[in-house]
Amino acid sequence: MTPHIESKKEEIAPIVLMPGDPLRAKYIAENFLENVTLVNHVRNMFAYTGTYKGKKVTVFPSGMGIPSMGIYSYELFKFYDVKKIIRIGTCGSFHEDIKCLDVVLAEKAYSKTYFDKLLDDGNDNLVEASADLNRMIMNSAKKNNIDLKIGEIITSDVFDLYCDDKEKYRSNYPKRDFIAVEMEAYALFYVARKLKKDAACLLTVVDSLFDNQNLTIEQREKSLNDMIKVALESLLD
Repeated sequence: MTPHIESKKEEIAPIVLMPGDPLRAKYIAENFLENVTLVNHVRNMFAYTGTYKGKKVTVFPSGMGIPSMGIYSYELFKFYDVKKIIRIGTCGSFHEDIKCLDVVLAEKAYSKTYFDKLLDDGNDNLVEASADLNRMIMNSAKKNNIDLKIGEIITSDVFDLYCDDKEKYRSNYPKRDFIAVEMEAYALFYVARKLKKDAACLLTVVDSLFDNQNLTIEQREKSLNDMIKVALESLLD
C-alpha cells in the first residue's frame, strides 16, 4: 500500500490502462473486461482489475495534470511492479490537419514544467514514449482499421481552451510540428524512463484551437470506444 493506493500487490496487473477520469475507468471495466474486481477507491480513484480475452489488465485513473499522473504512475511502476502503462485520454488539436475525433498516438511529449527538475534534477522538456509499446498499438490499430495520427504532443499545465489569446498560447511553444495538446503524458513518459518501464499515450481529439466544433455524446462515445479497443487489443500482441 502507498499513501494513494490501497491495493494489494497481487491485485494490480503488470499492464495498466490509465484514463484520467475514474468514471471512465469504471466504464471500461464494465463494458470491456470480464471477472472484474474493484482494487482501489482511495480518493475515489476507482481502479479495476479484470481480464480482456484472457489477458489480465488493470484500469487505473490518473486524475488531471502532471502532478497527479506523476504520483500514480510512479507508485504503480515503483511499488506494484507494473511493466507497461498506456494512457488513454482526450486531447485538443494543436495542428490544423488534426480534427475532432481523430485518434492520436504520441511519439514524444513536450512540456514547460519543473517536474523533471524537482523530481531528480533533470533538464529535459521532450520525452519519448516506448517504441515497443507504440509498435504494439500501431499493429492493433491496423488490425482494427483505426487510422492513427502519430506525432509529438504538448503536455500543458493550462487547459488550452481557457486561454484568452490562443495565438499567444501557441507561440509559447517551440516551432515544431506538434499535433495535439493534453495535460498528463509528459509525466508518464518521464517517470517510465526514470524507472526503466514502458509507457505510451493514446488520445482522442475532442476540441480544437482551429474551430469551434461541438461533439455529440454519441460521437464522443464511439470515438473513445475505438481508442479503448485499440489499446486493449495491443495488449494481446
